[in-house]
Amino acid sequence: MEIKKVTDAAFSKYGRVVDNVDFSALVEKMAETPLPDGVVYEPSVEILEALPVKEELSVKTYGEMPIQIGYCNGHNTMLNALEYHRDSEINVAAADAVLMLGLLTDVEDDFTYDTAKVEAFLVPAGTAVEIYATTLHYAPCDLDGKGFRVAVVLPKGTNYPLQSAHAKVEGGKAPNEDALLTAVNKWLIGHCEGGLDEGTFLGLKGRNLCLTED
Repeated sequence: MEIKKVTDAAFSKYGRVVDNVDFSALVEKMAETPLPDGVVYEPSVEILEALPVKEELSVKTYGEMPIQIGYCNGHNTMLNALEYHRDSEINVAAADAVLMLGLLTDVEDDFTYDTAKVEAFLVPAGTAVEIYATTLHYAPCDLDGKGFRVAVVLPKGTNYPLQSAHAKVEGGKAPNEDALLTAVNKWLIGHCEGGLDEGTFLGLKGRNLCLTED
């Protein structure tokens, strides 16, 4: 799979490099977080949120909204699913990571999406990117089996368990967008080979992309 750089013009429709915030302390602290064989995601981590960068991001990047800082770490080369939020997500790479991205505007009326439209971008260690709310994304991927550590910044409460009843997938179809909601502020479209929880809408069409395949 072709891997572009986040500094390439092609990345501009998905996000931007965040260059007005000092992430060095956050990158250093990420070394203390686990690196499992699979993928682990924690939405809110105390040792990361204790850093001054949390207040700076809340004020500068999120316009004084309350935020959370967690991480997504591990080893992965597969797409498996794509998700989106109603707000931007900041990813801070503590080690080289690759993001597979798509556009929400390319999702069909029946909420399916063709994985052939996905593009991959390298986020070098020490780099932070803002992933726009209109960008489809999921777990990062790593290069050469070395694993990835990515700090994840989102509005407070995102990705926590839902508290209300929502529409369900019926006969493999989503009756409306509400059926894609799998956590707070998280709409998810899975691939049938992605190993996702029962009840997830499996609307990704085409290959379950692998970073190491052409």
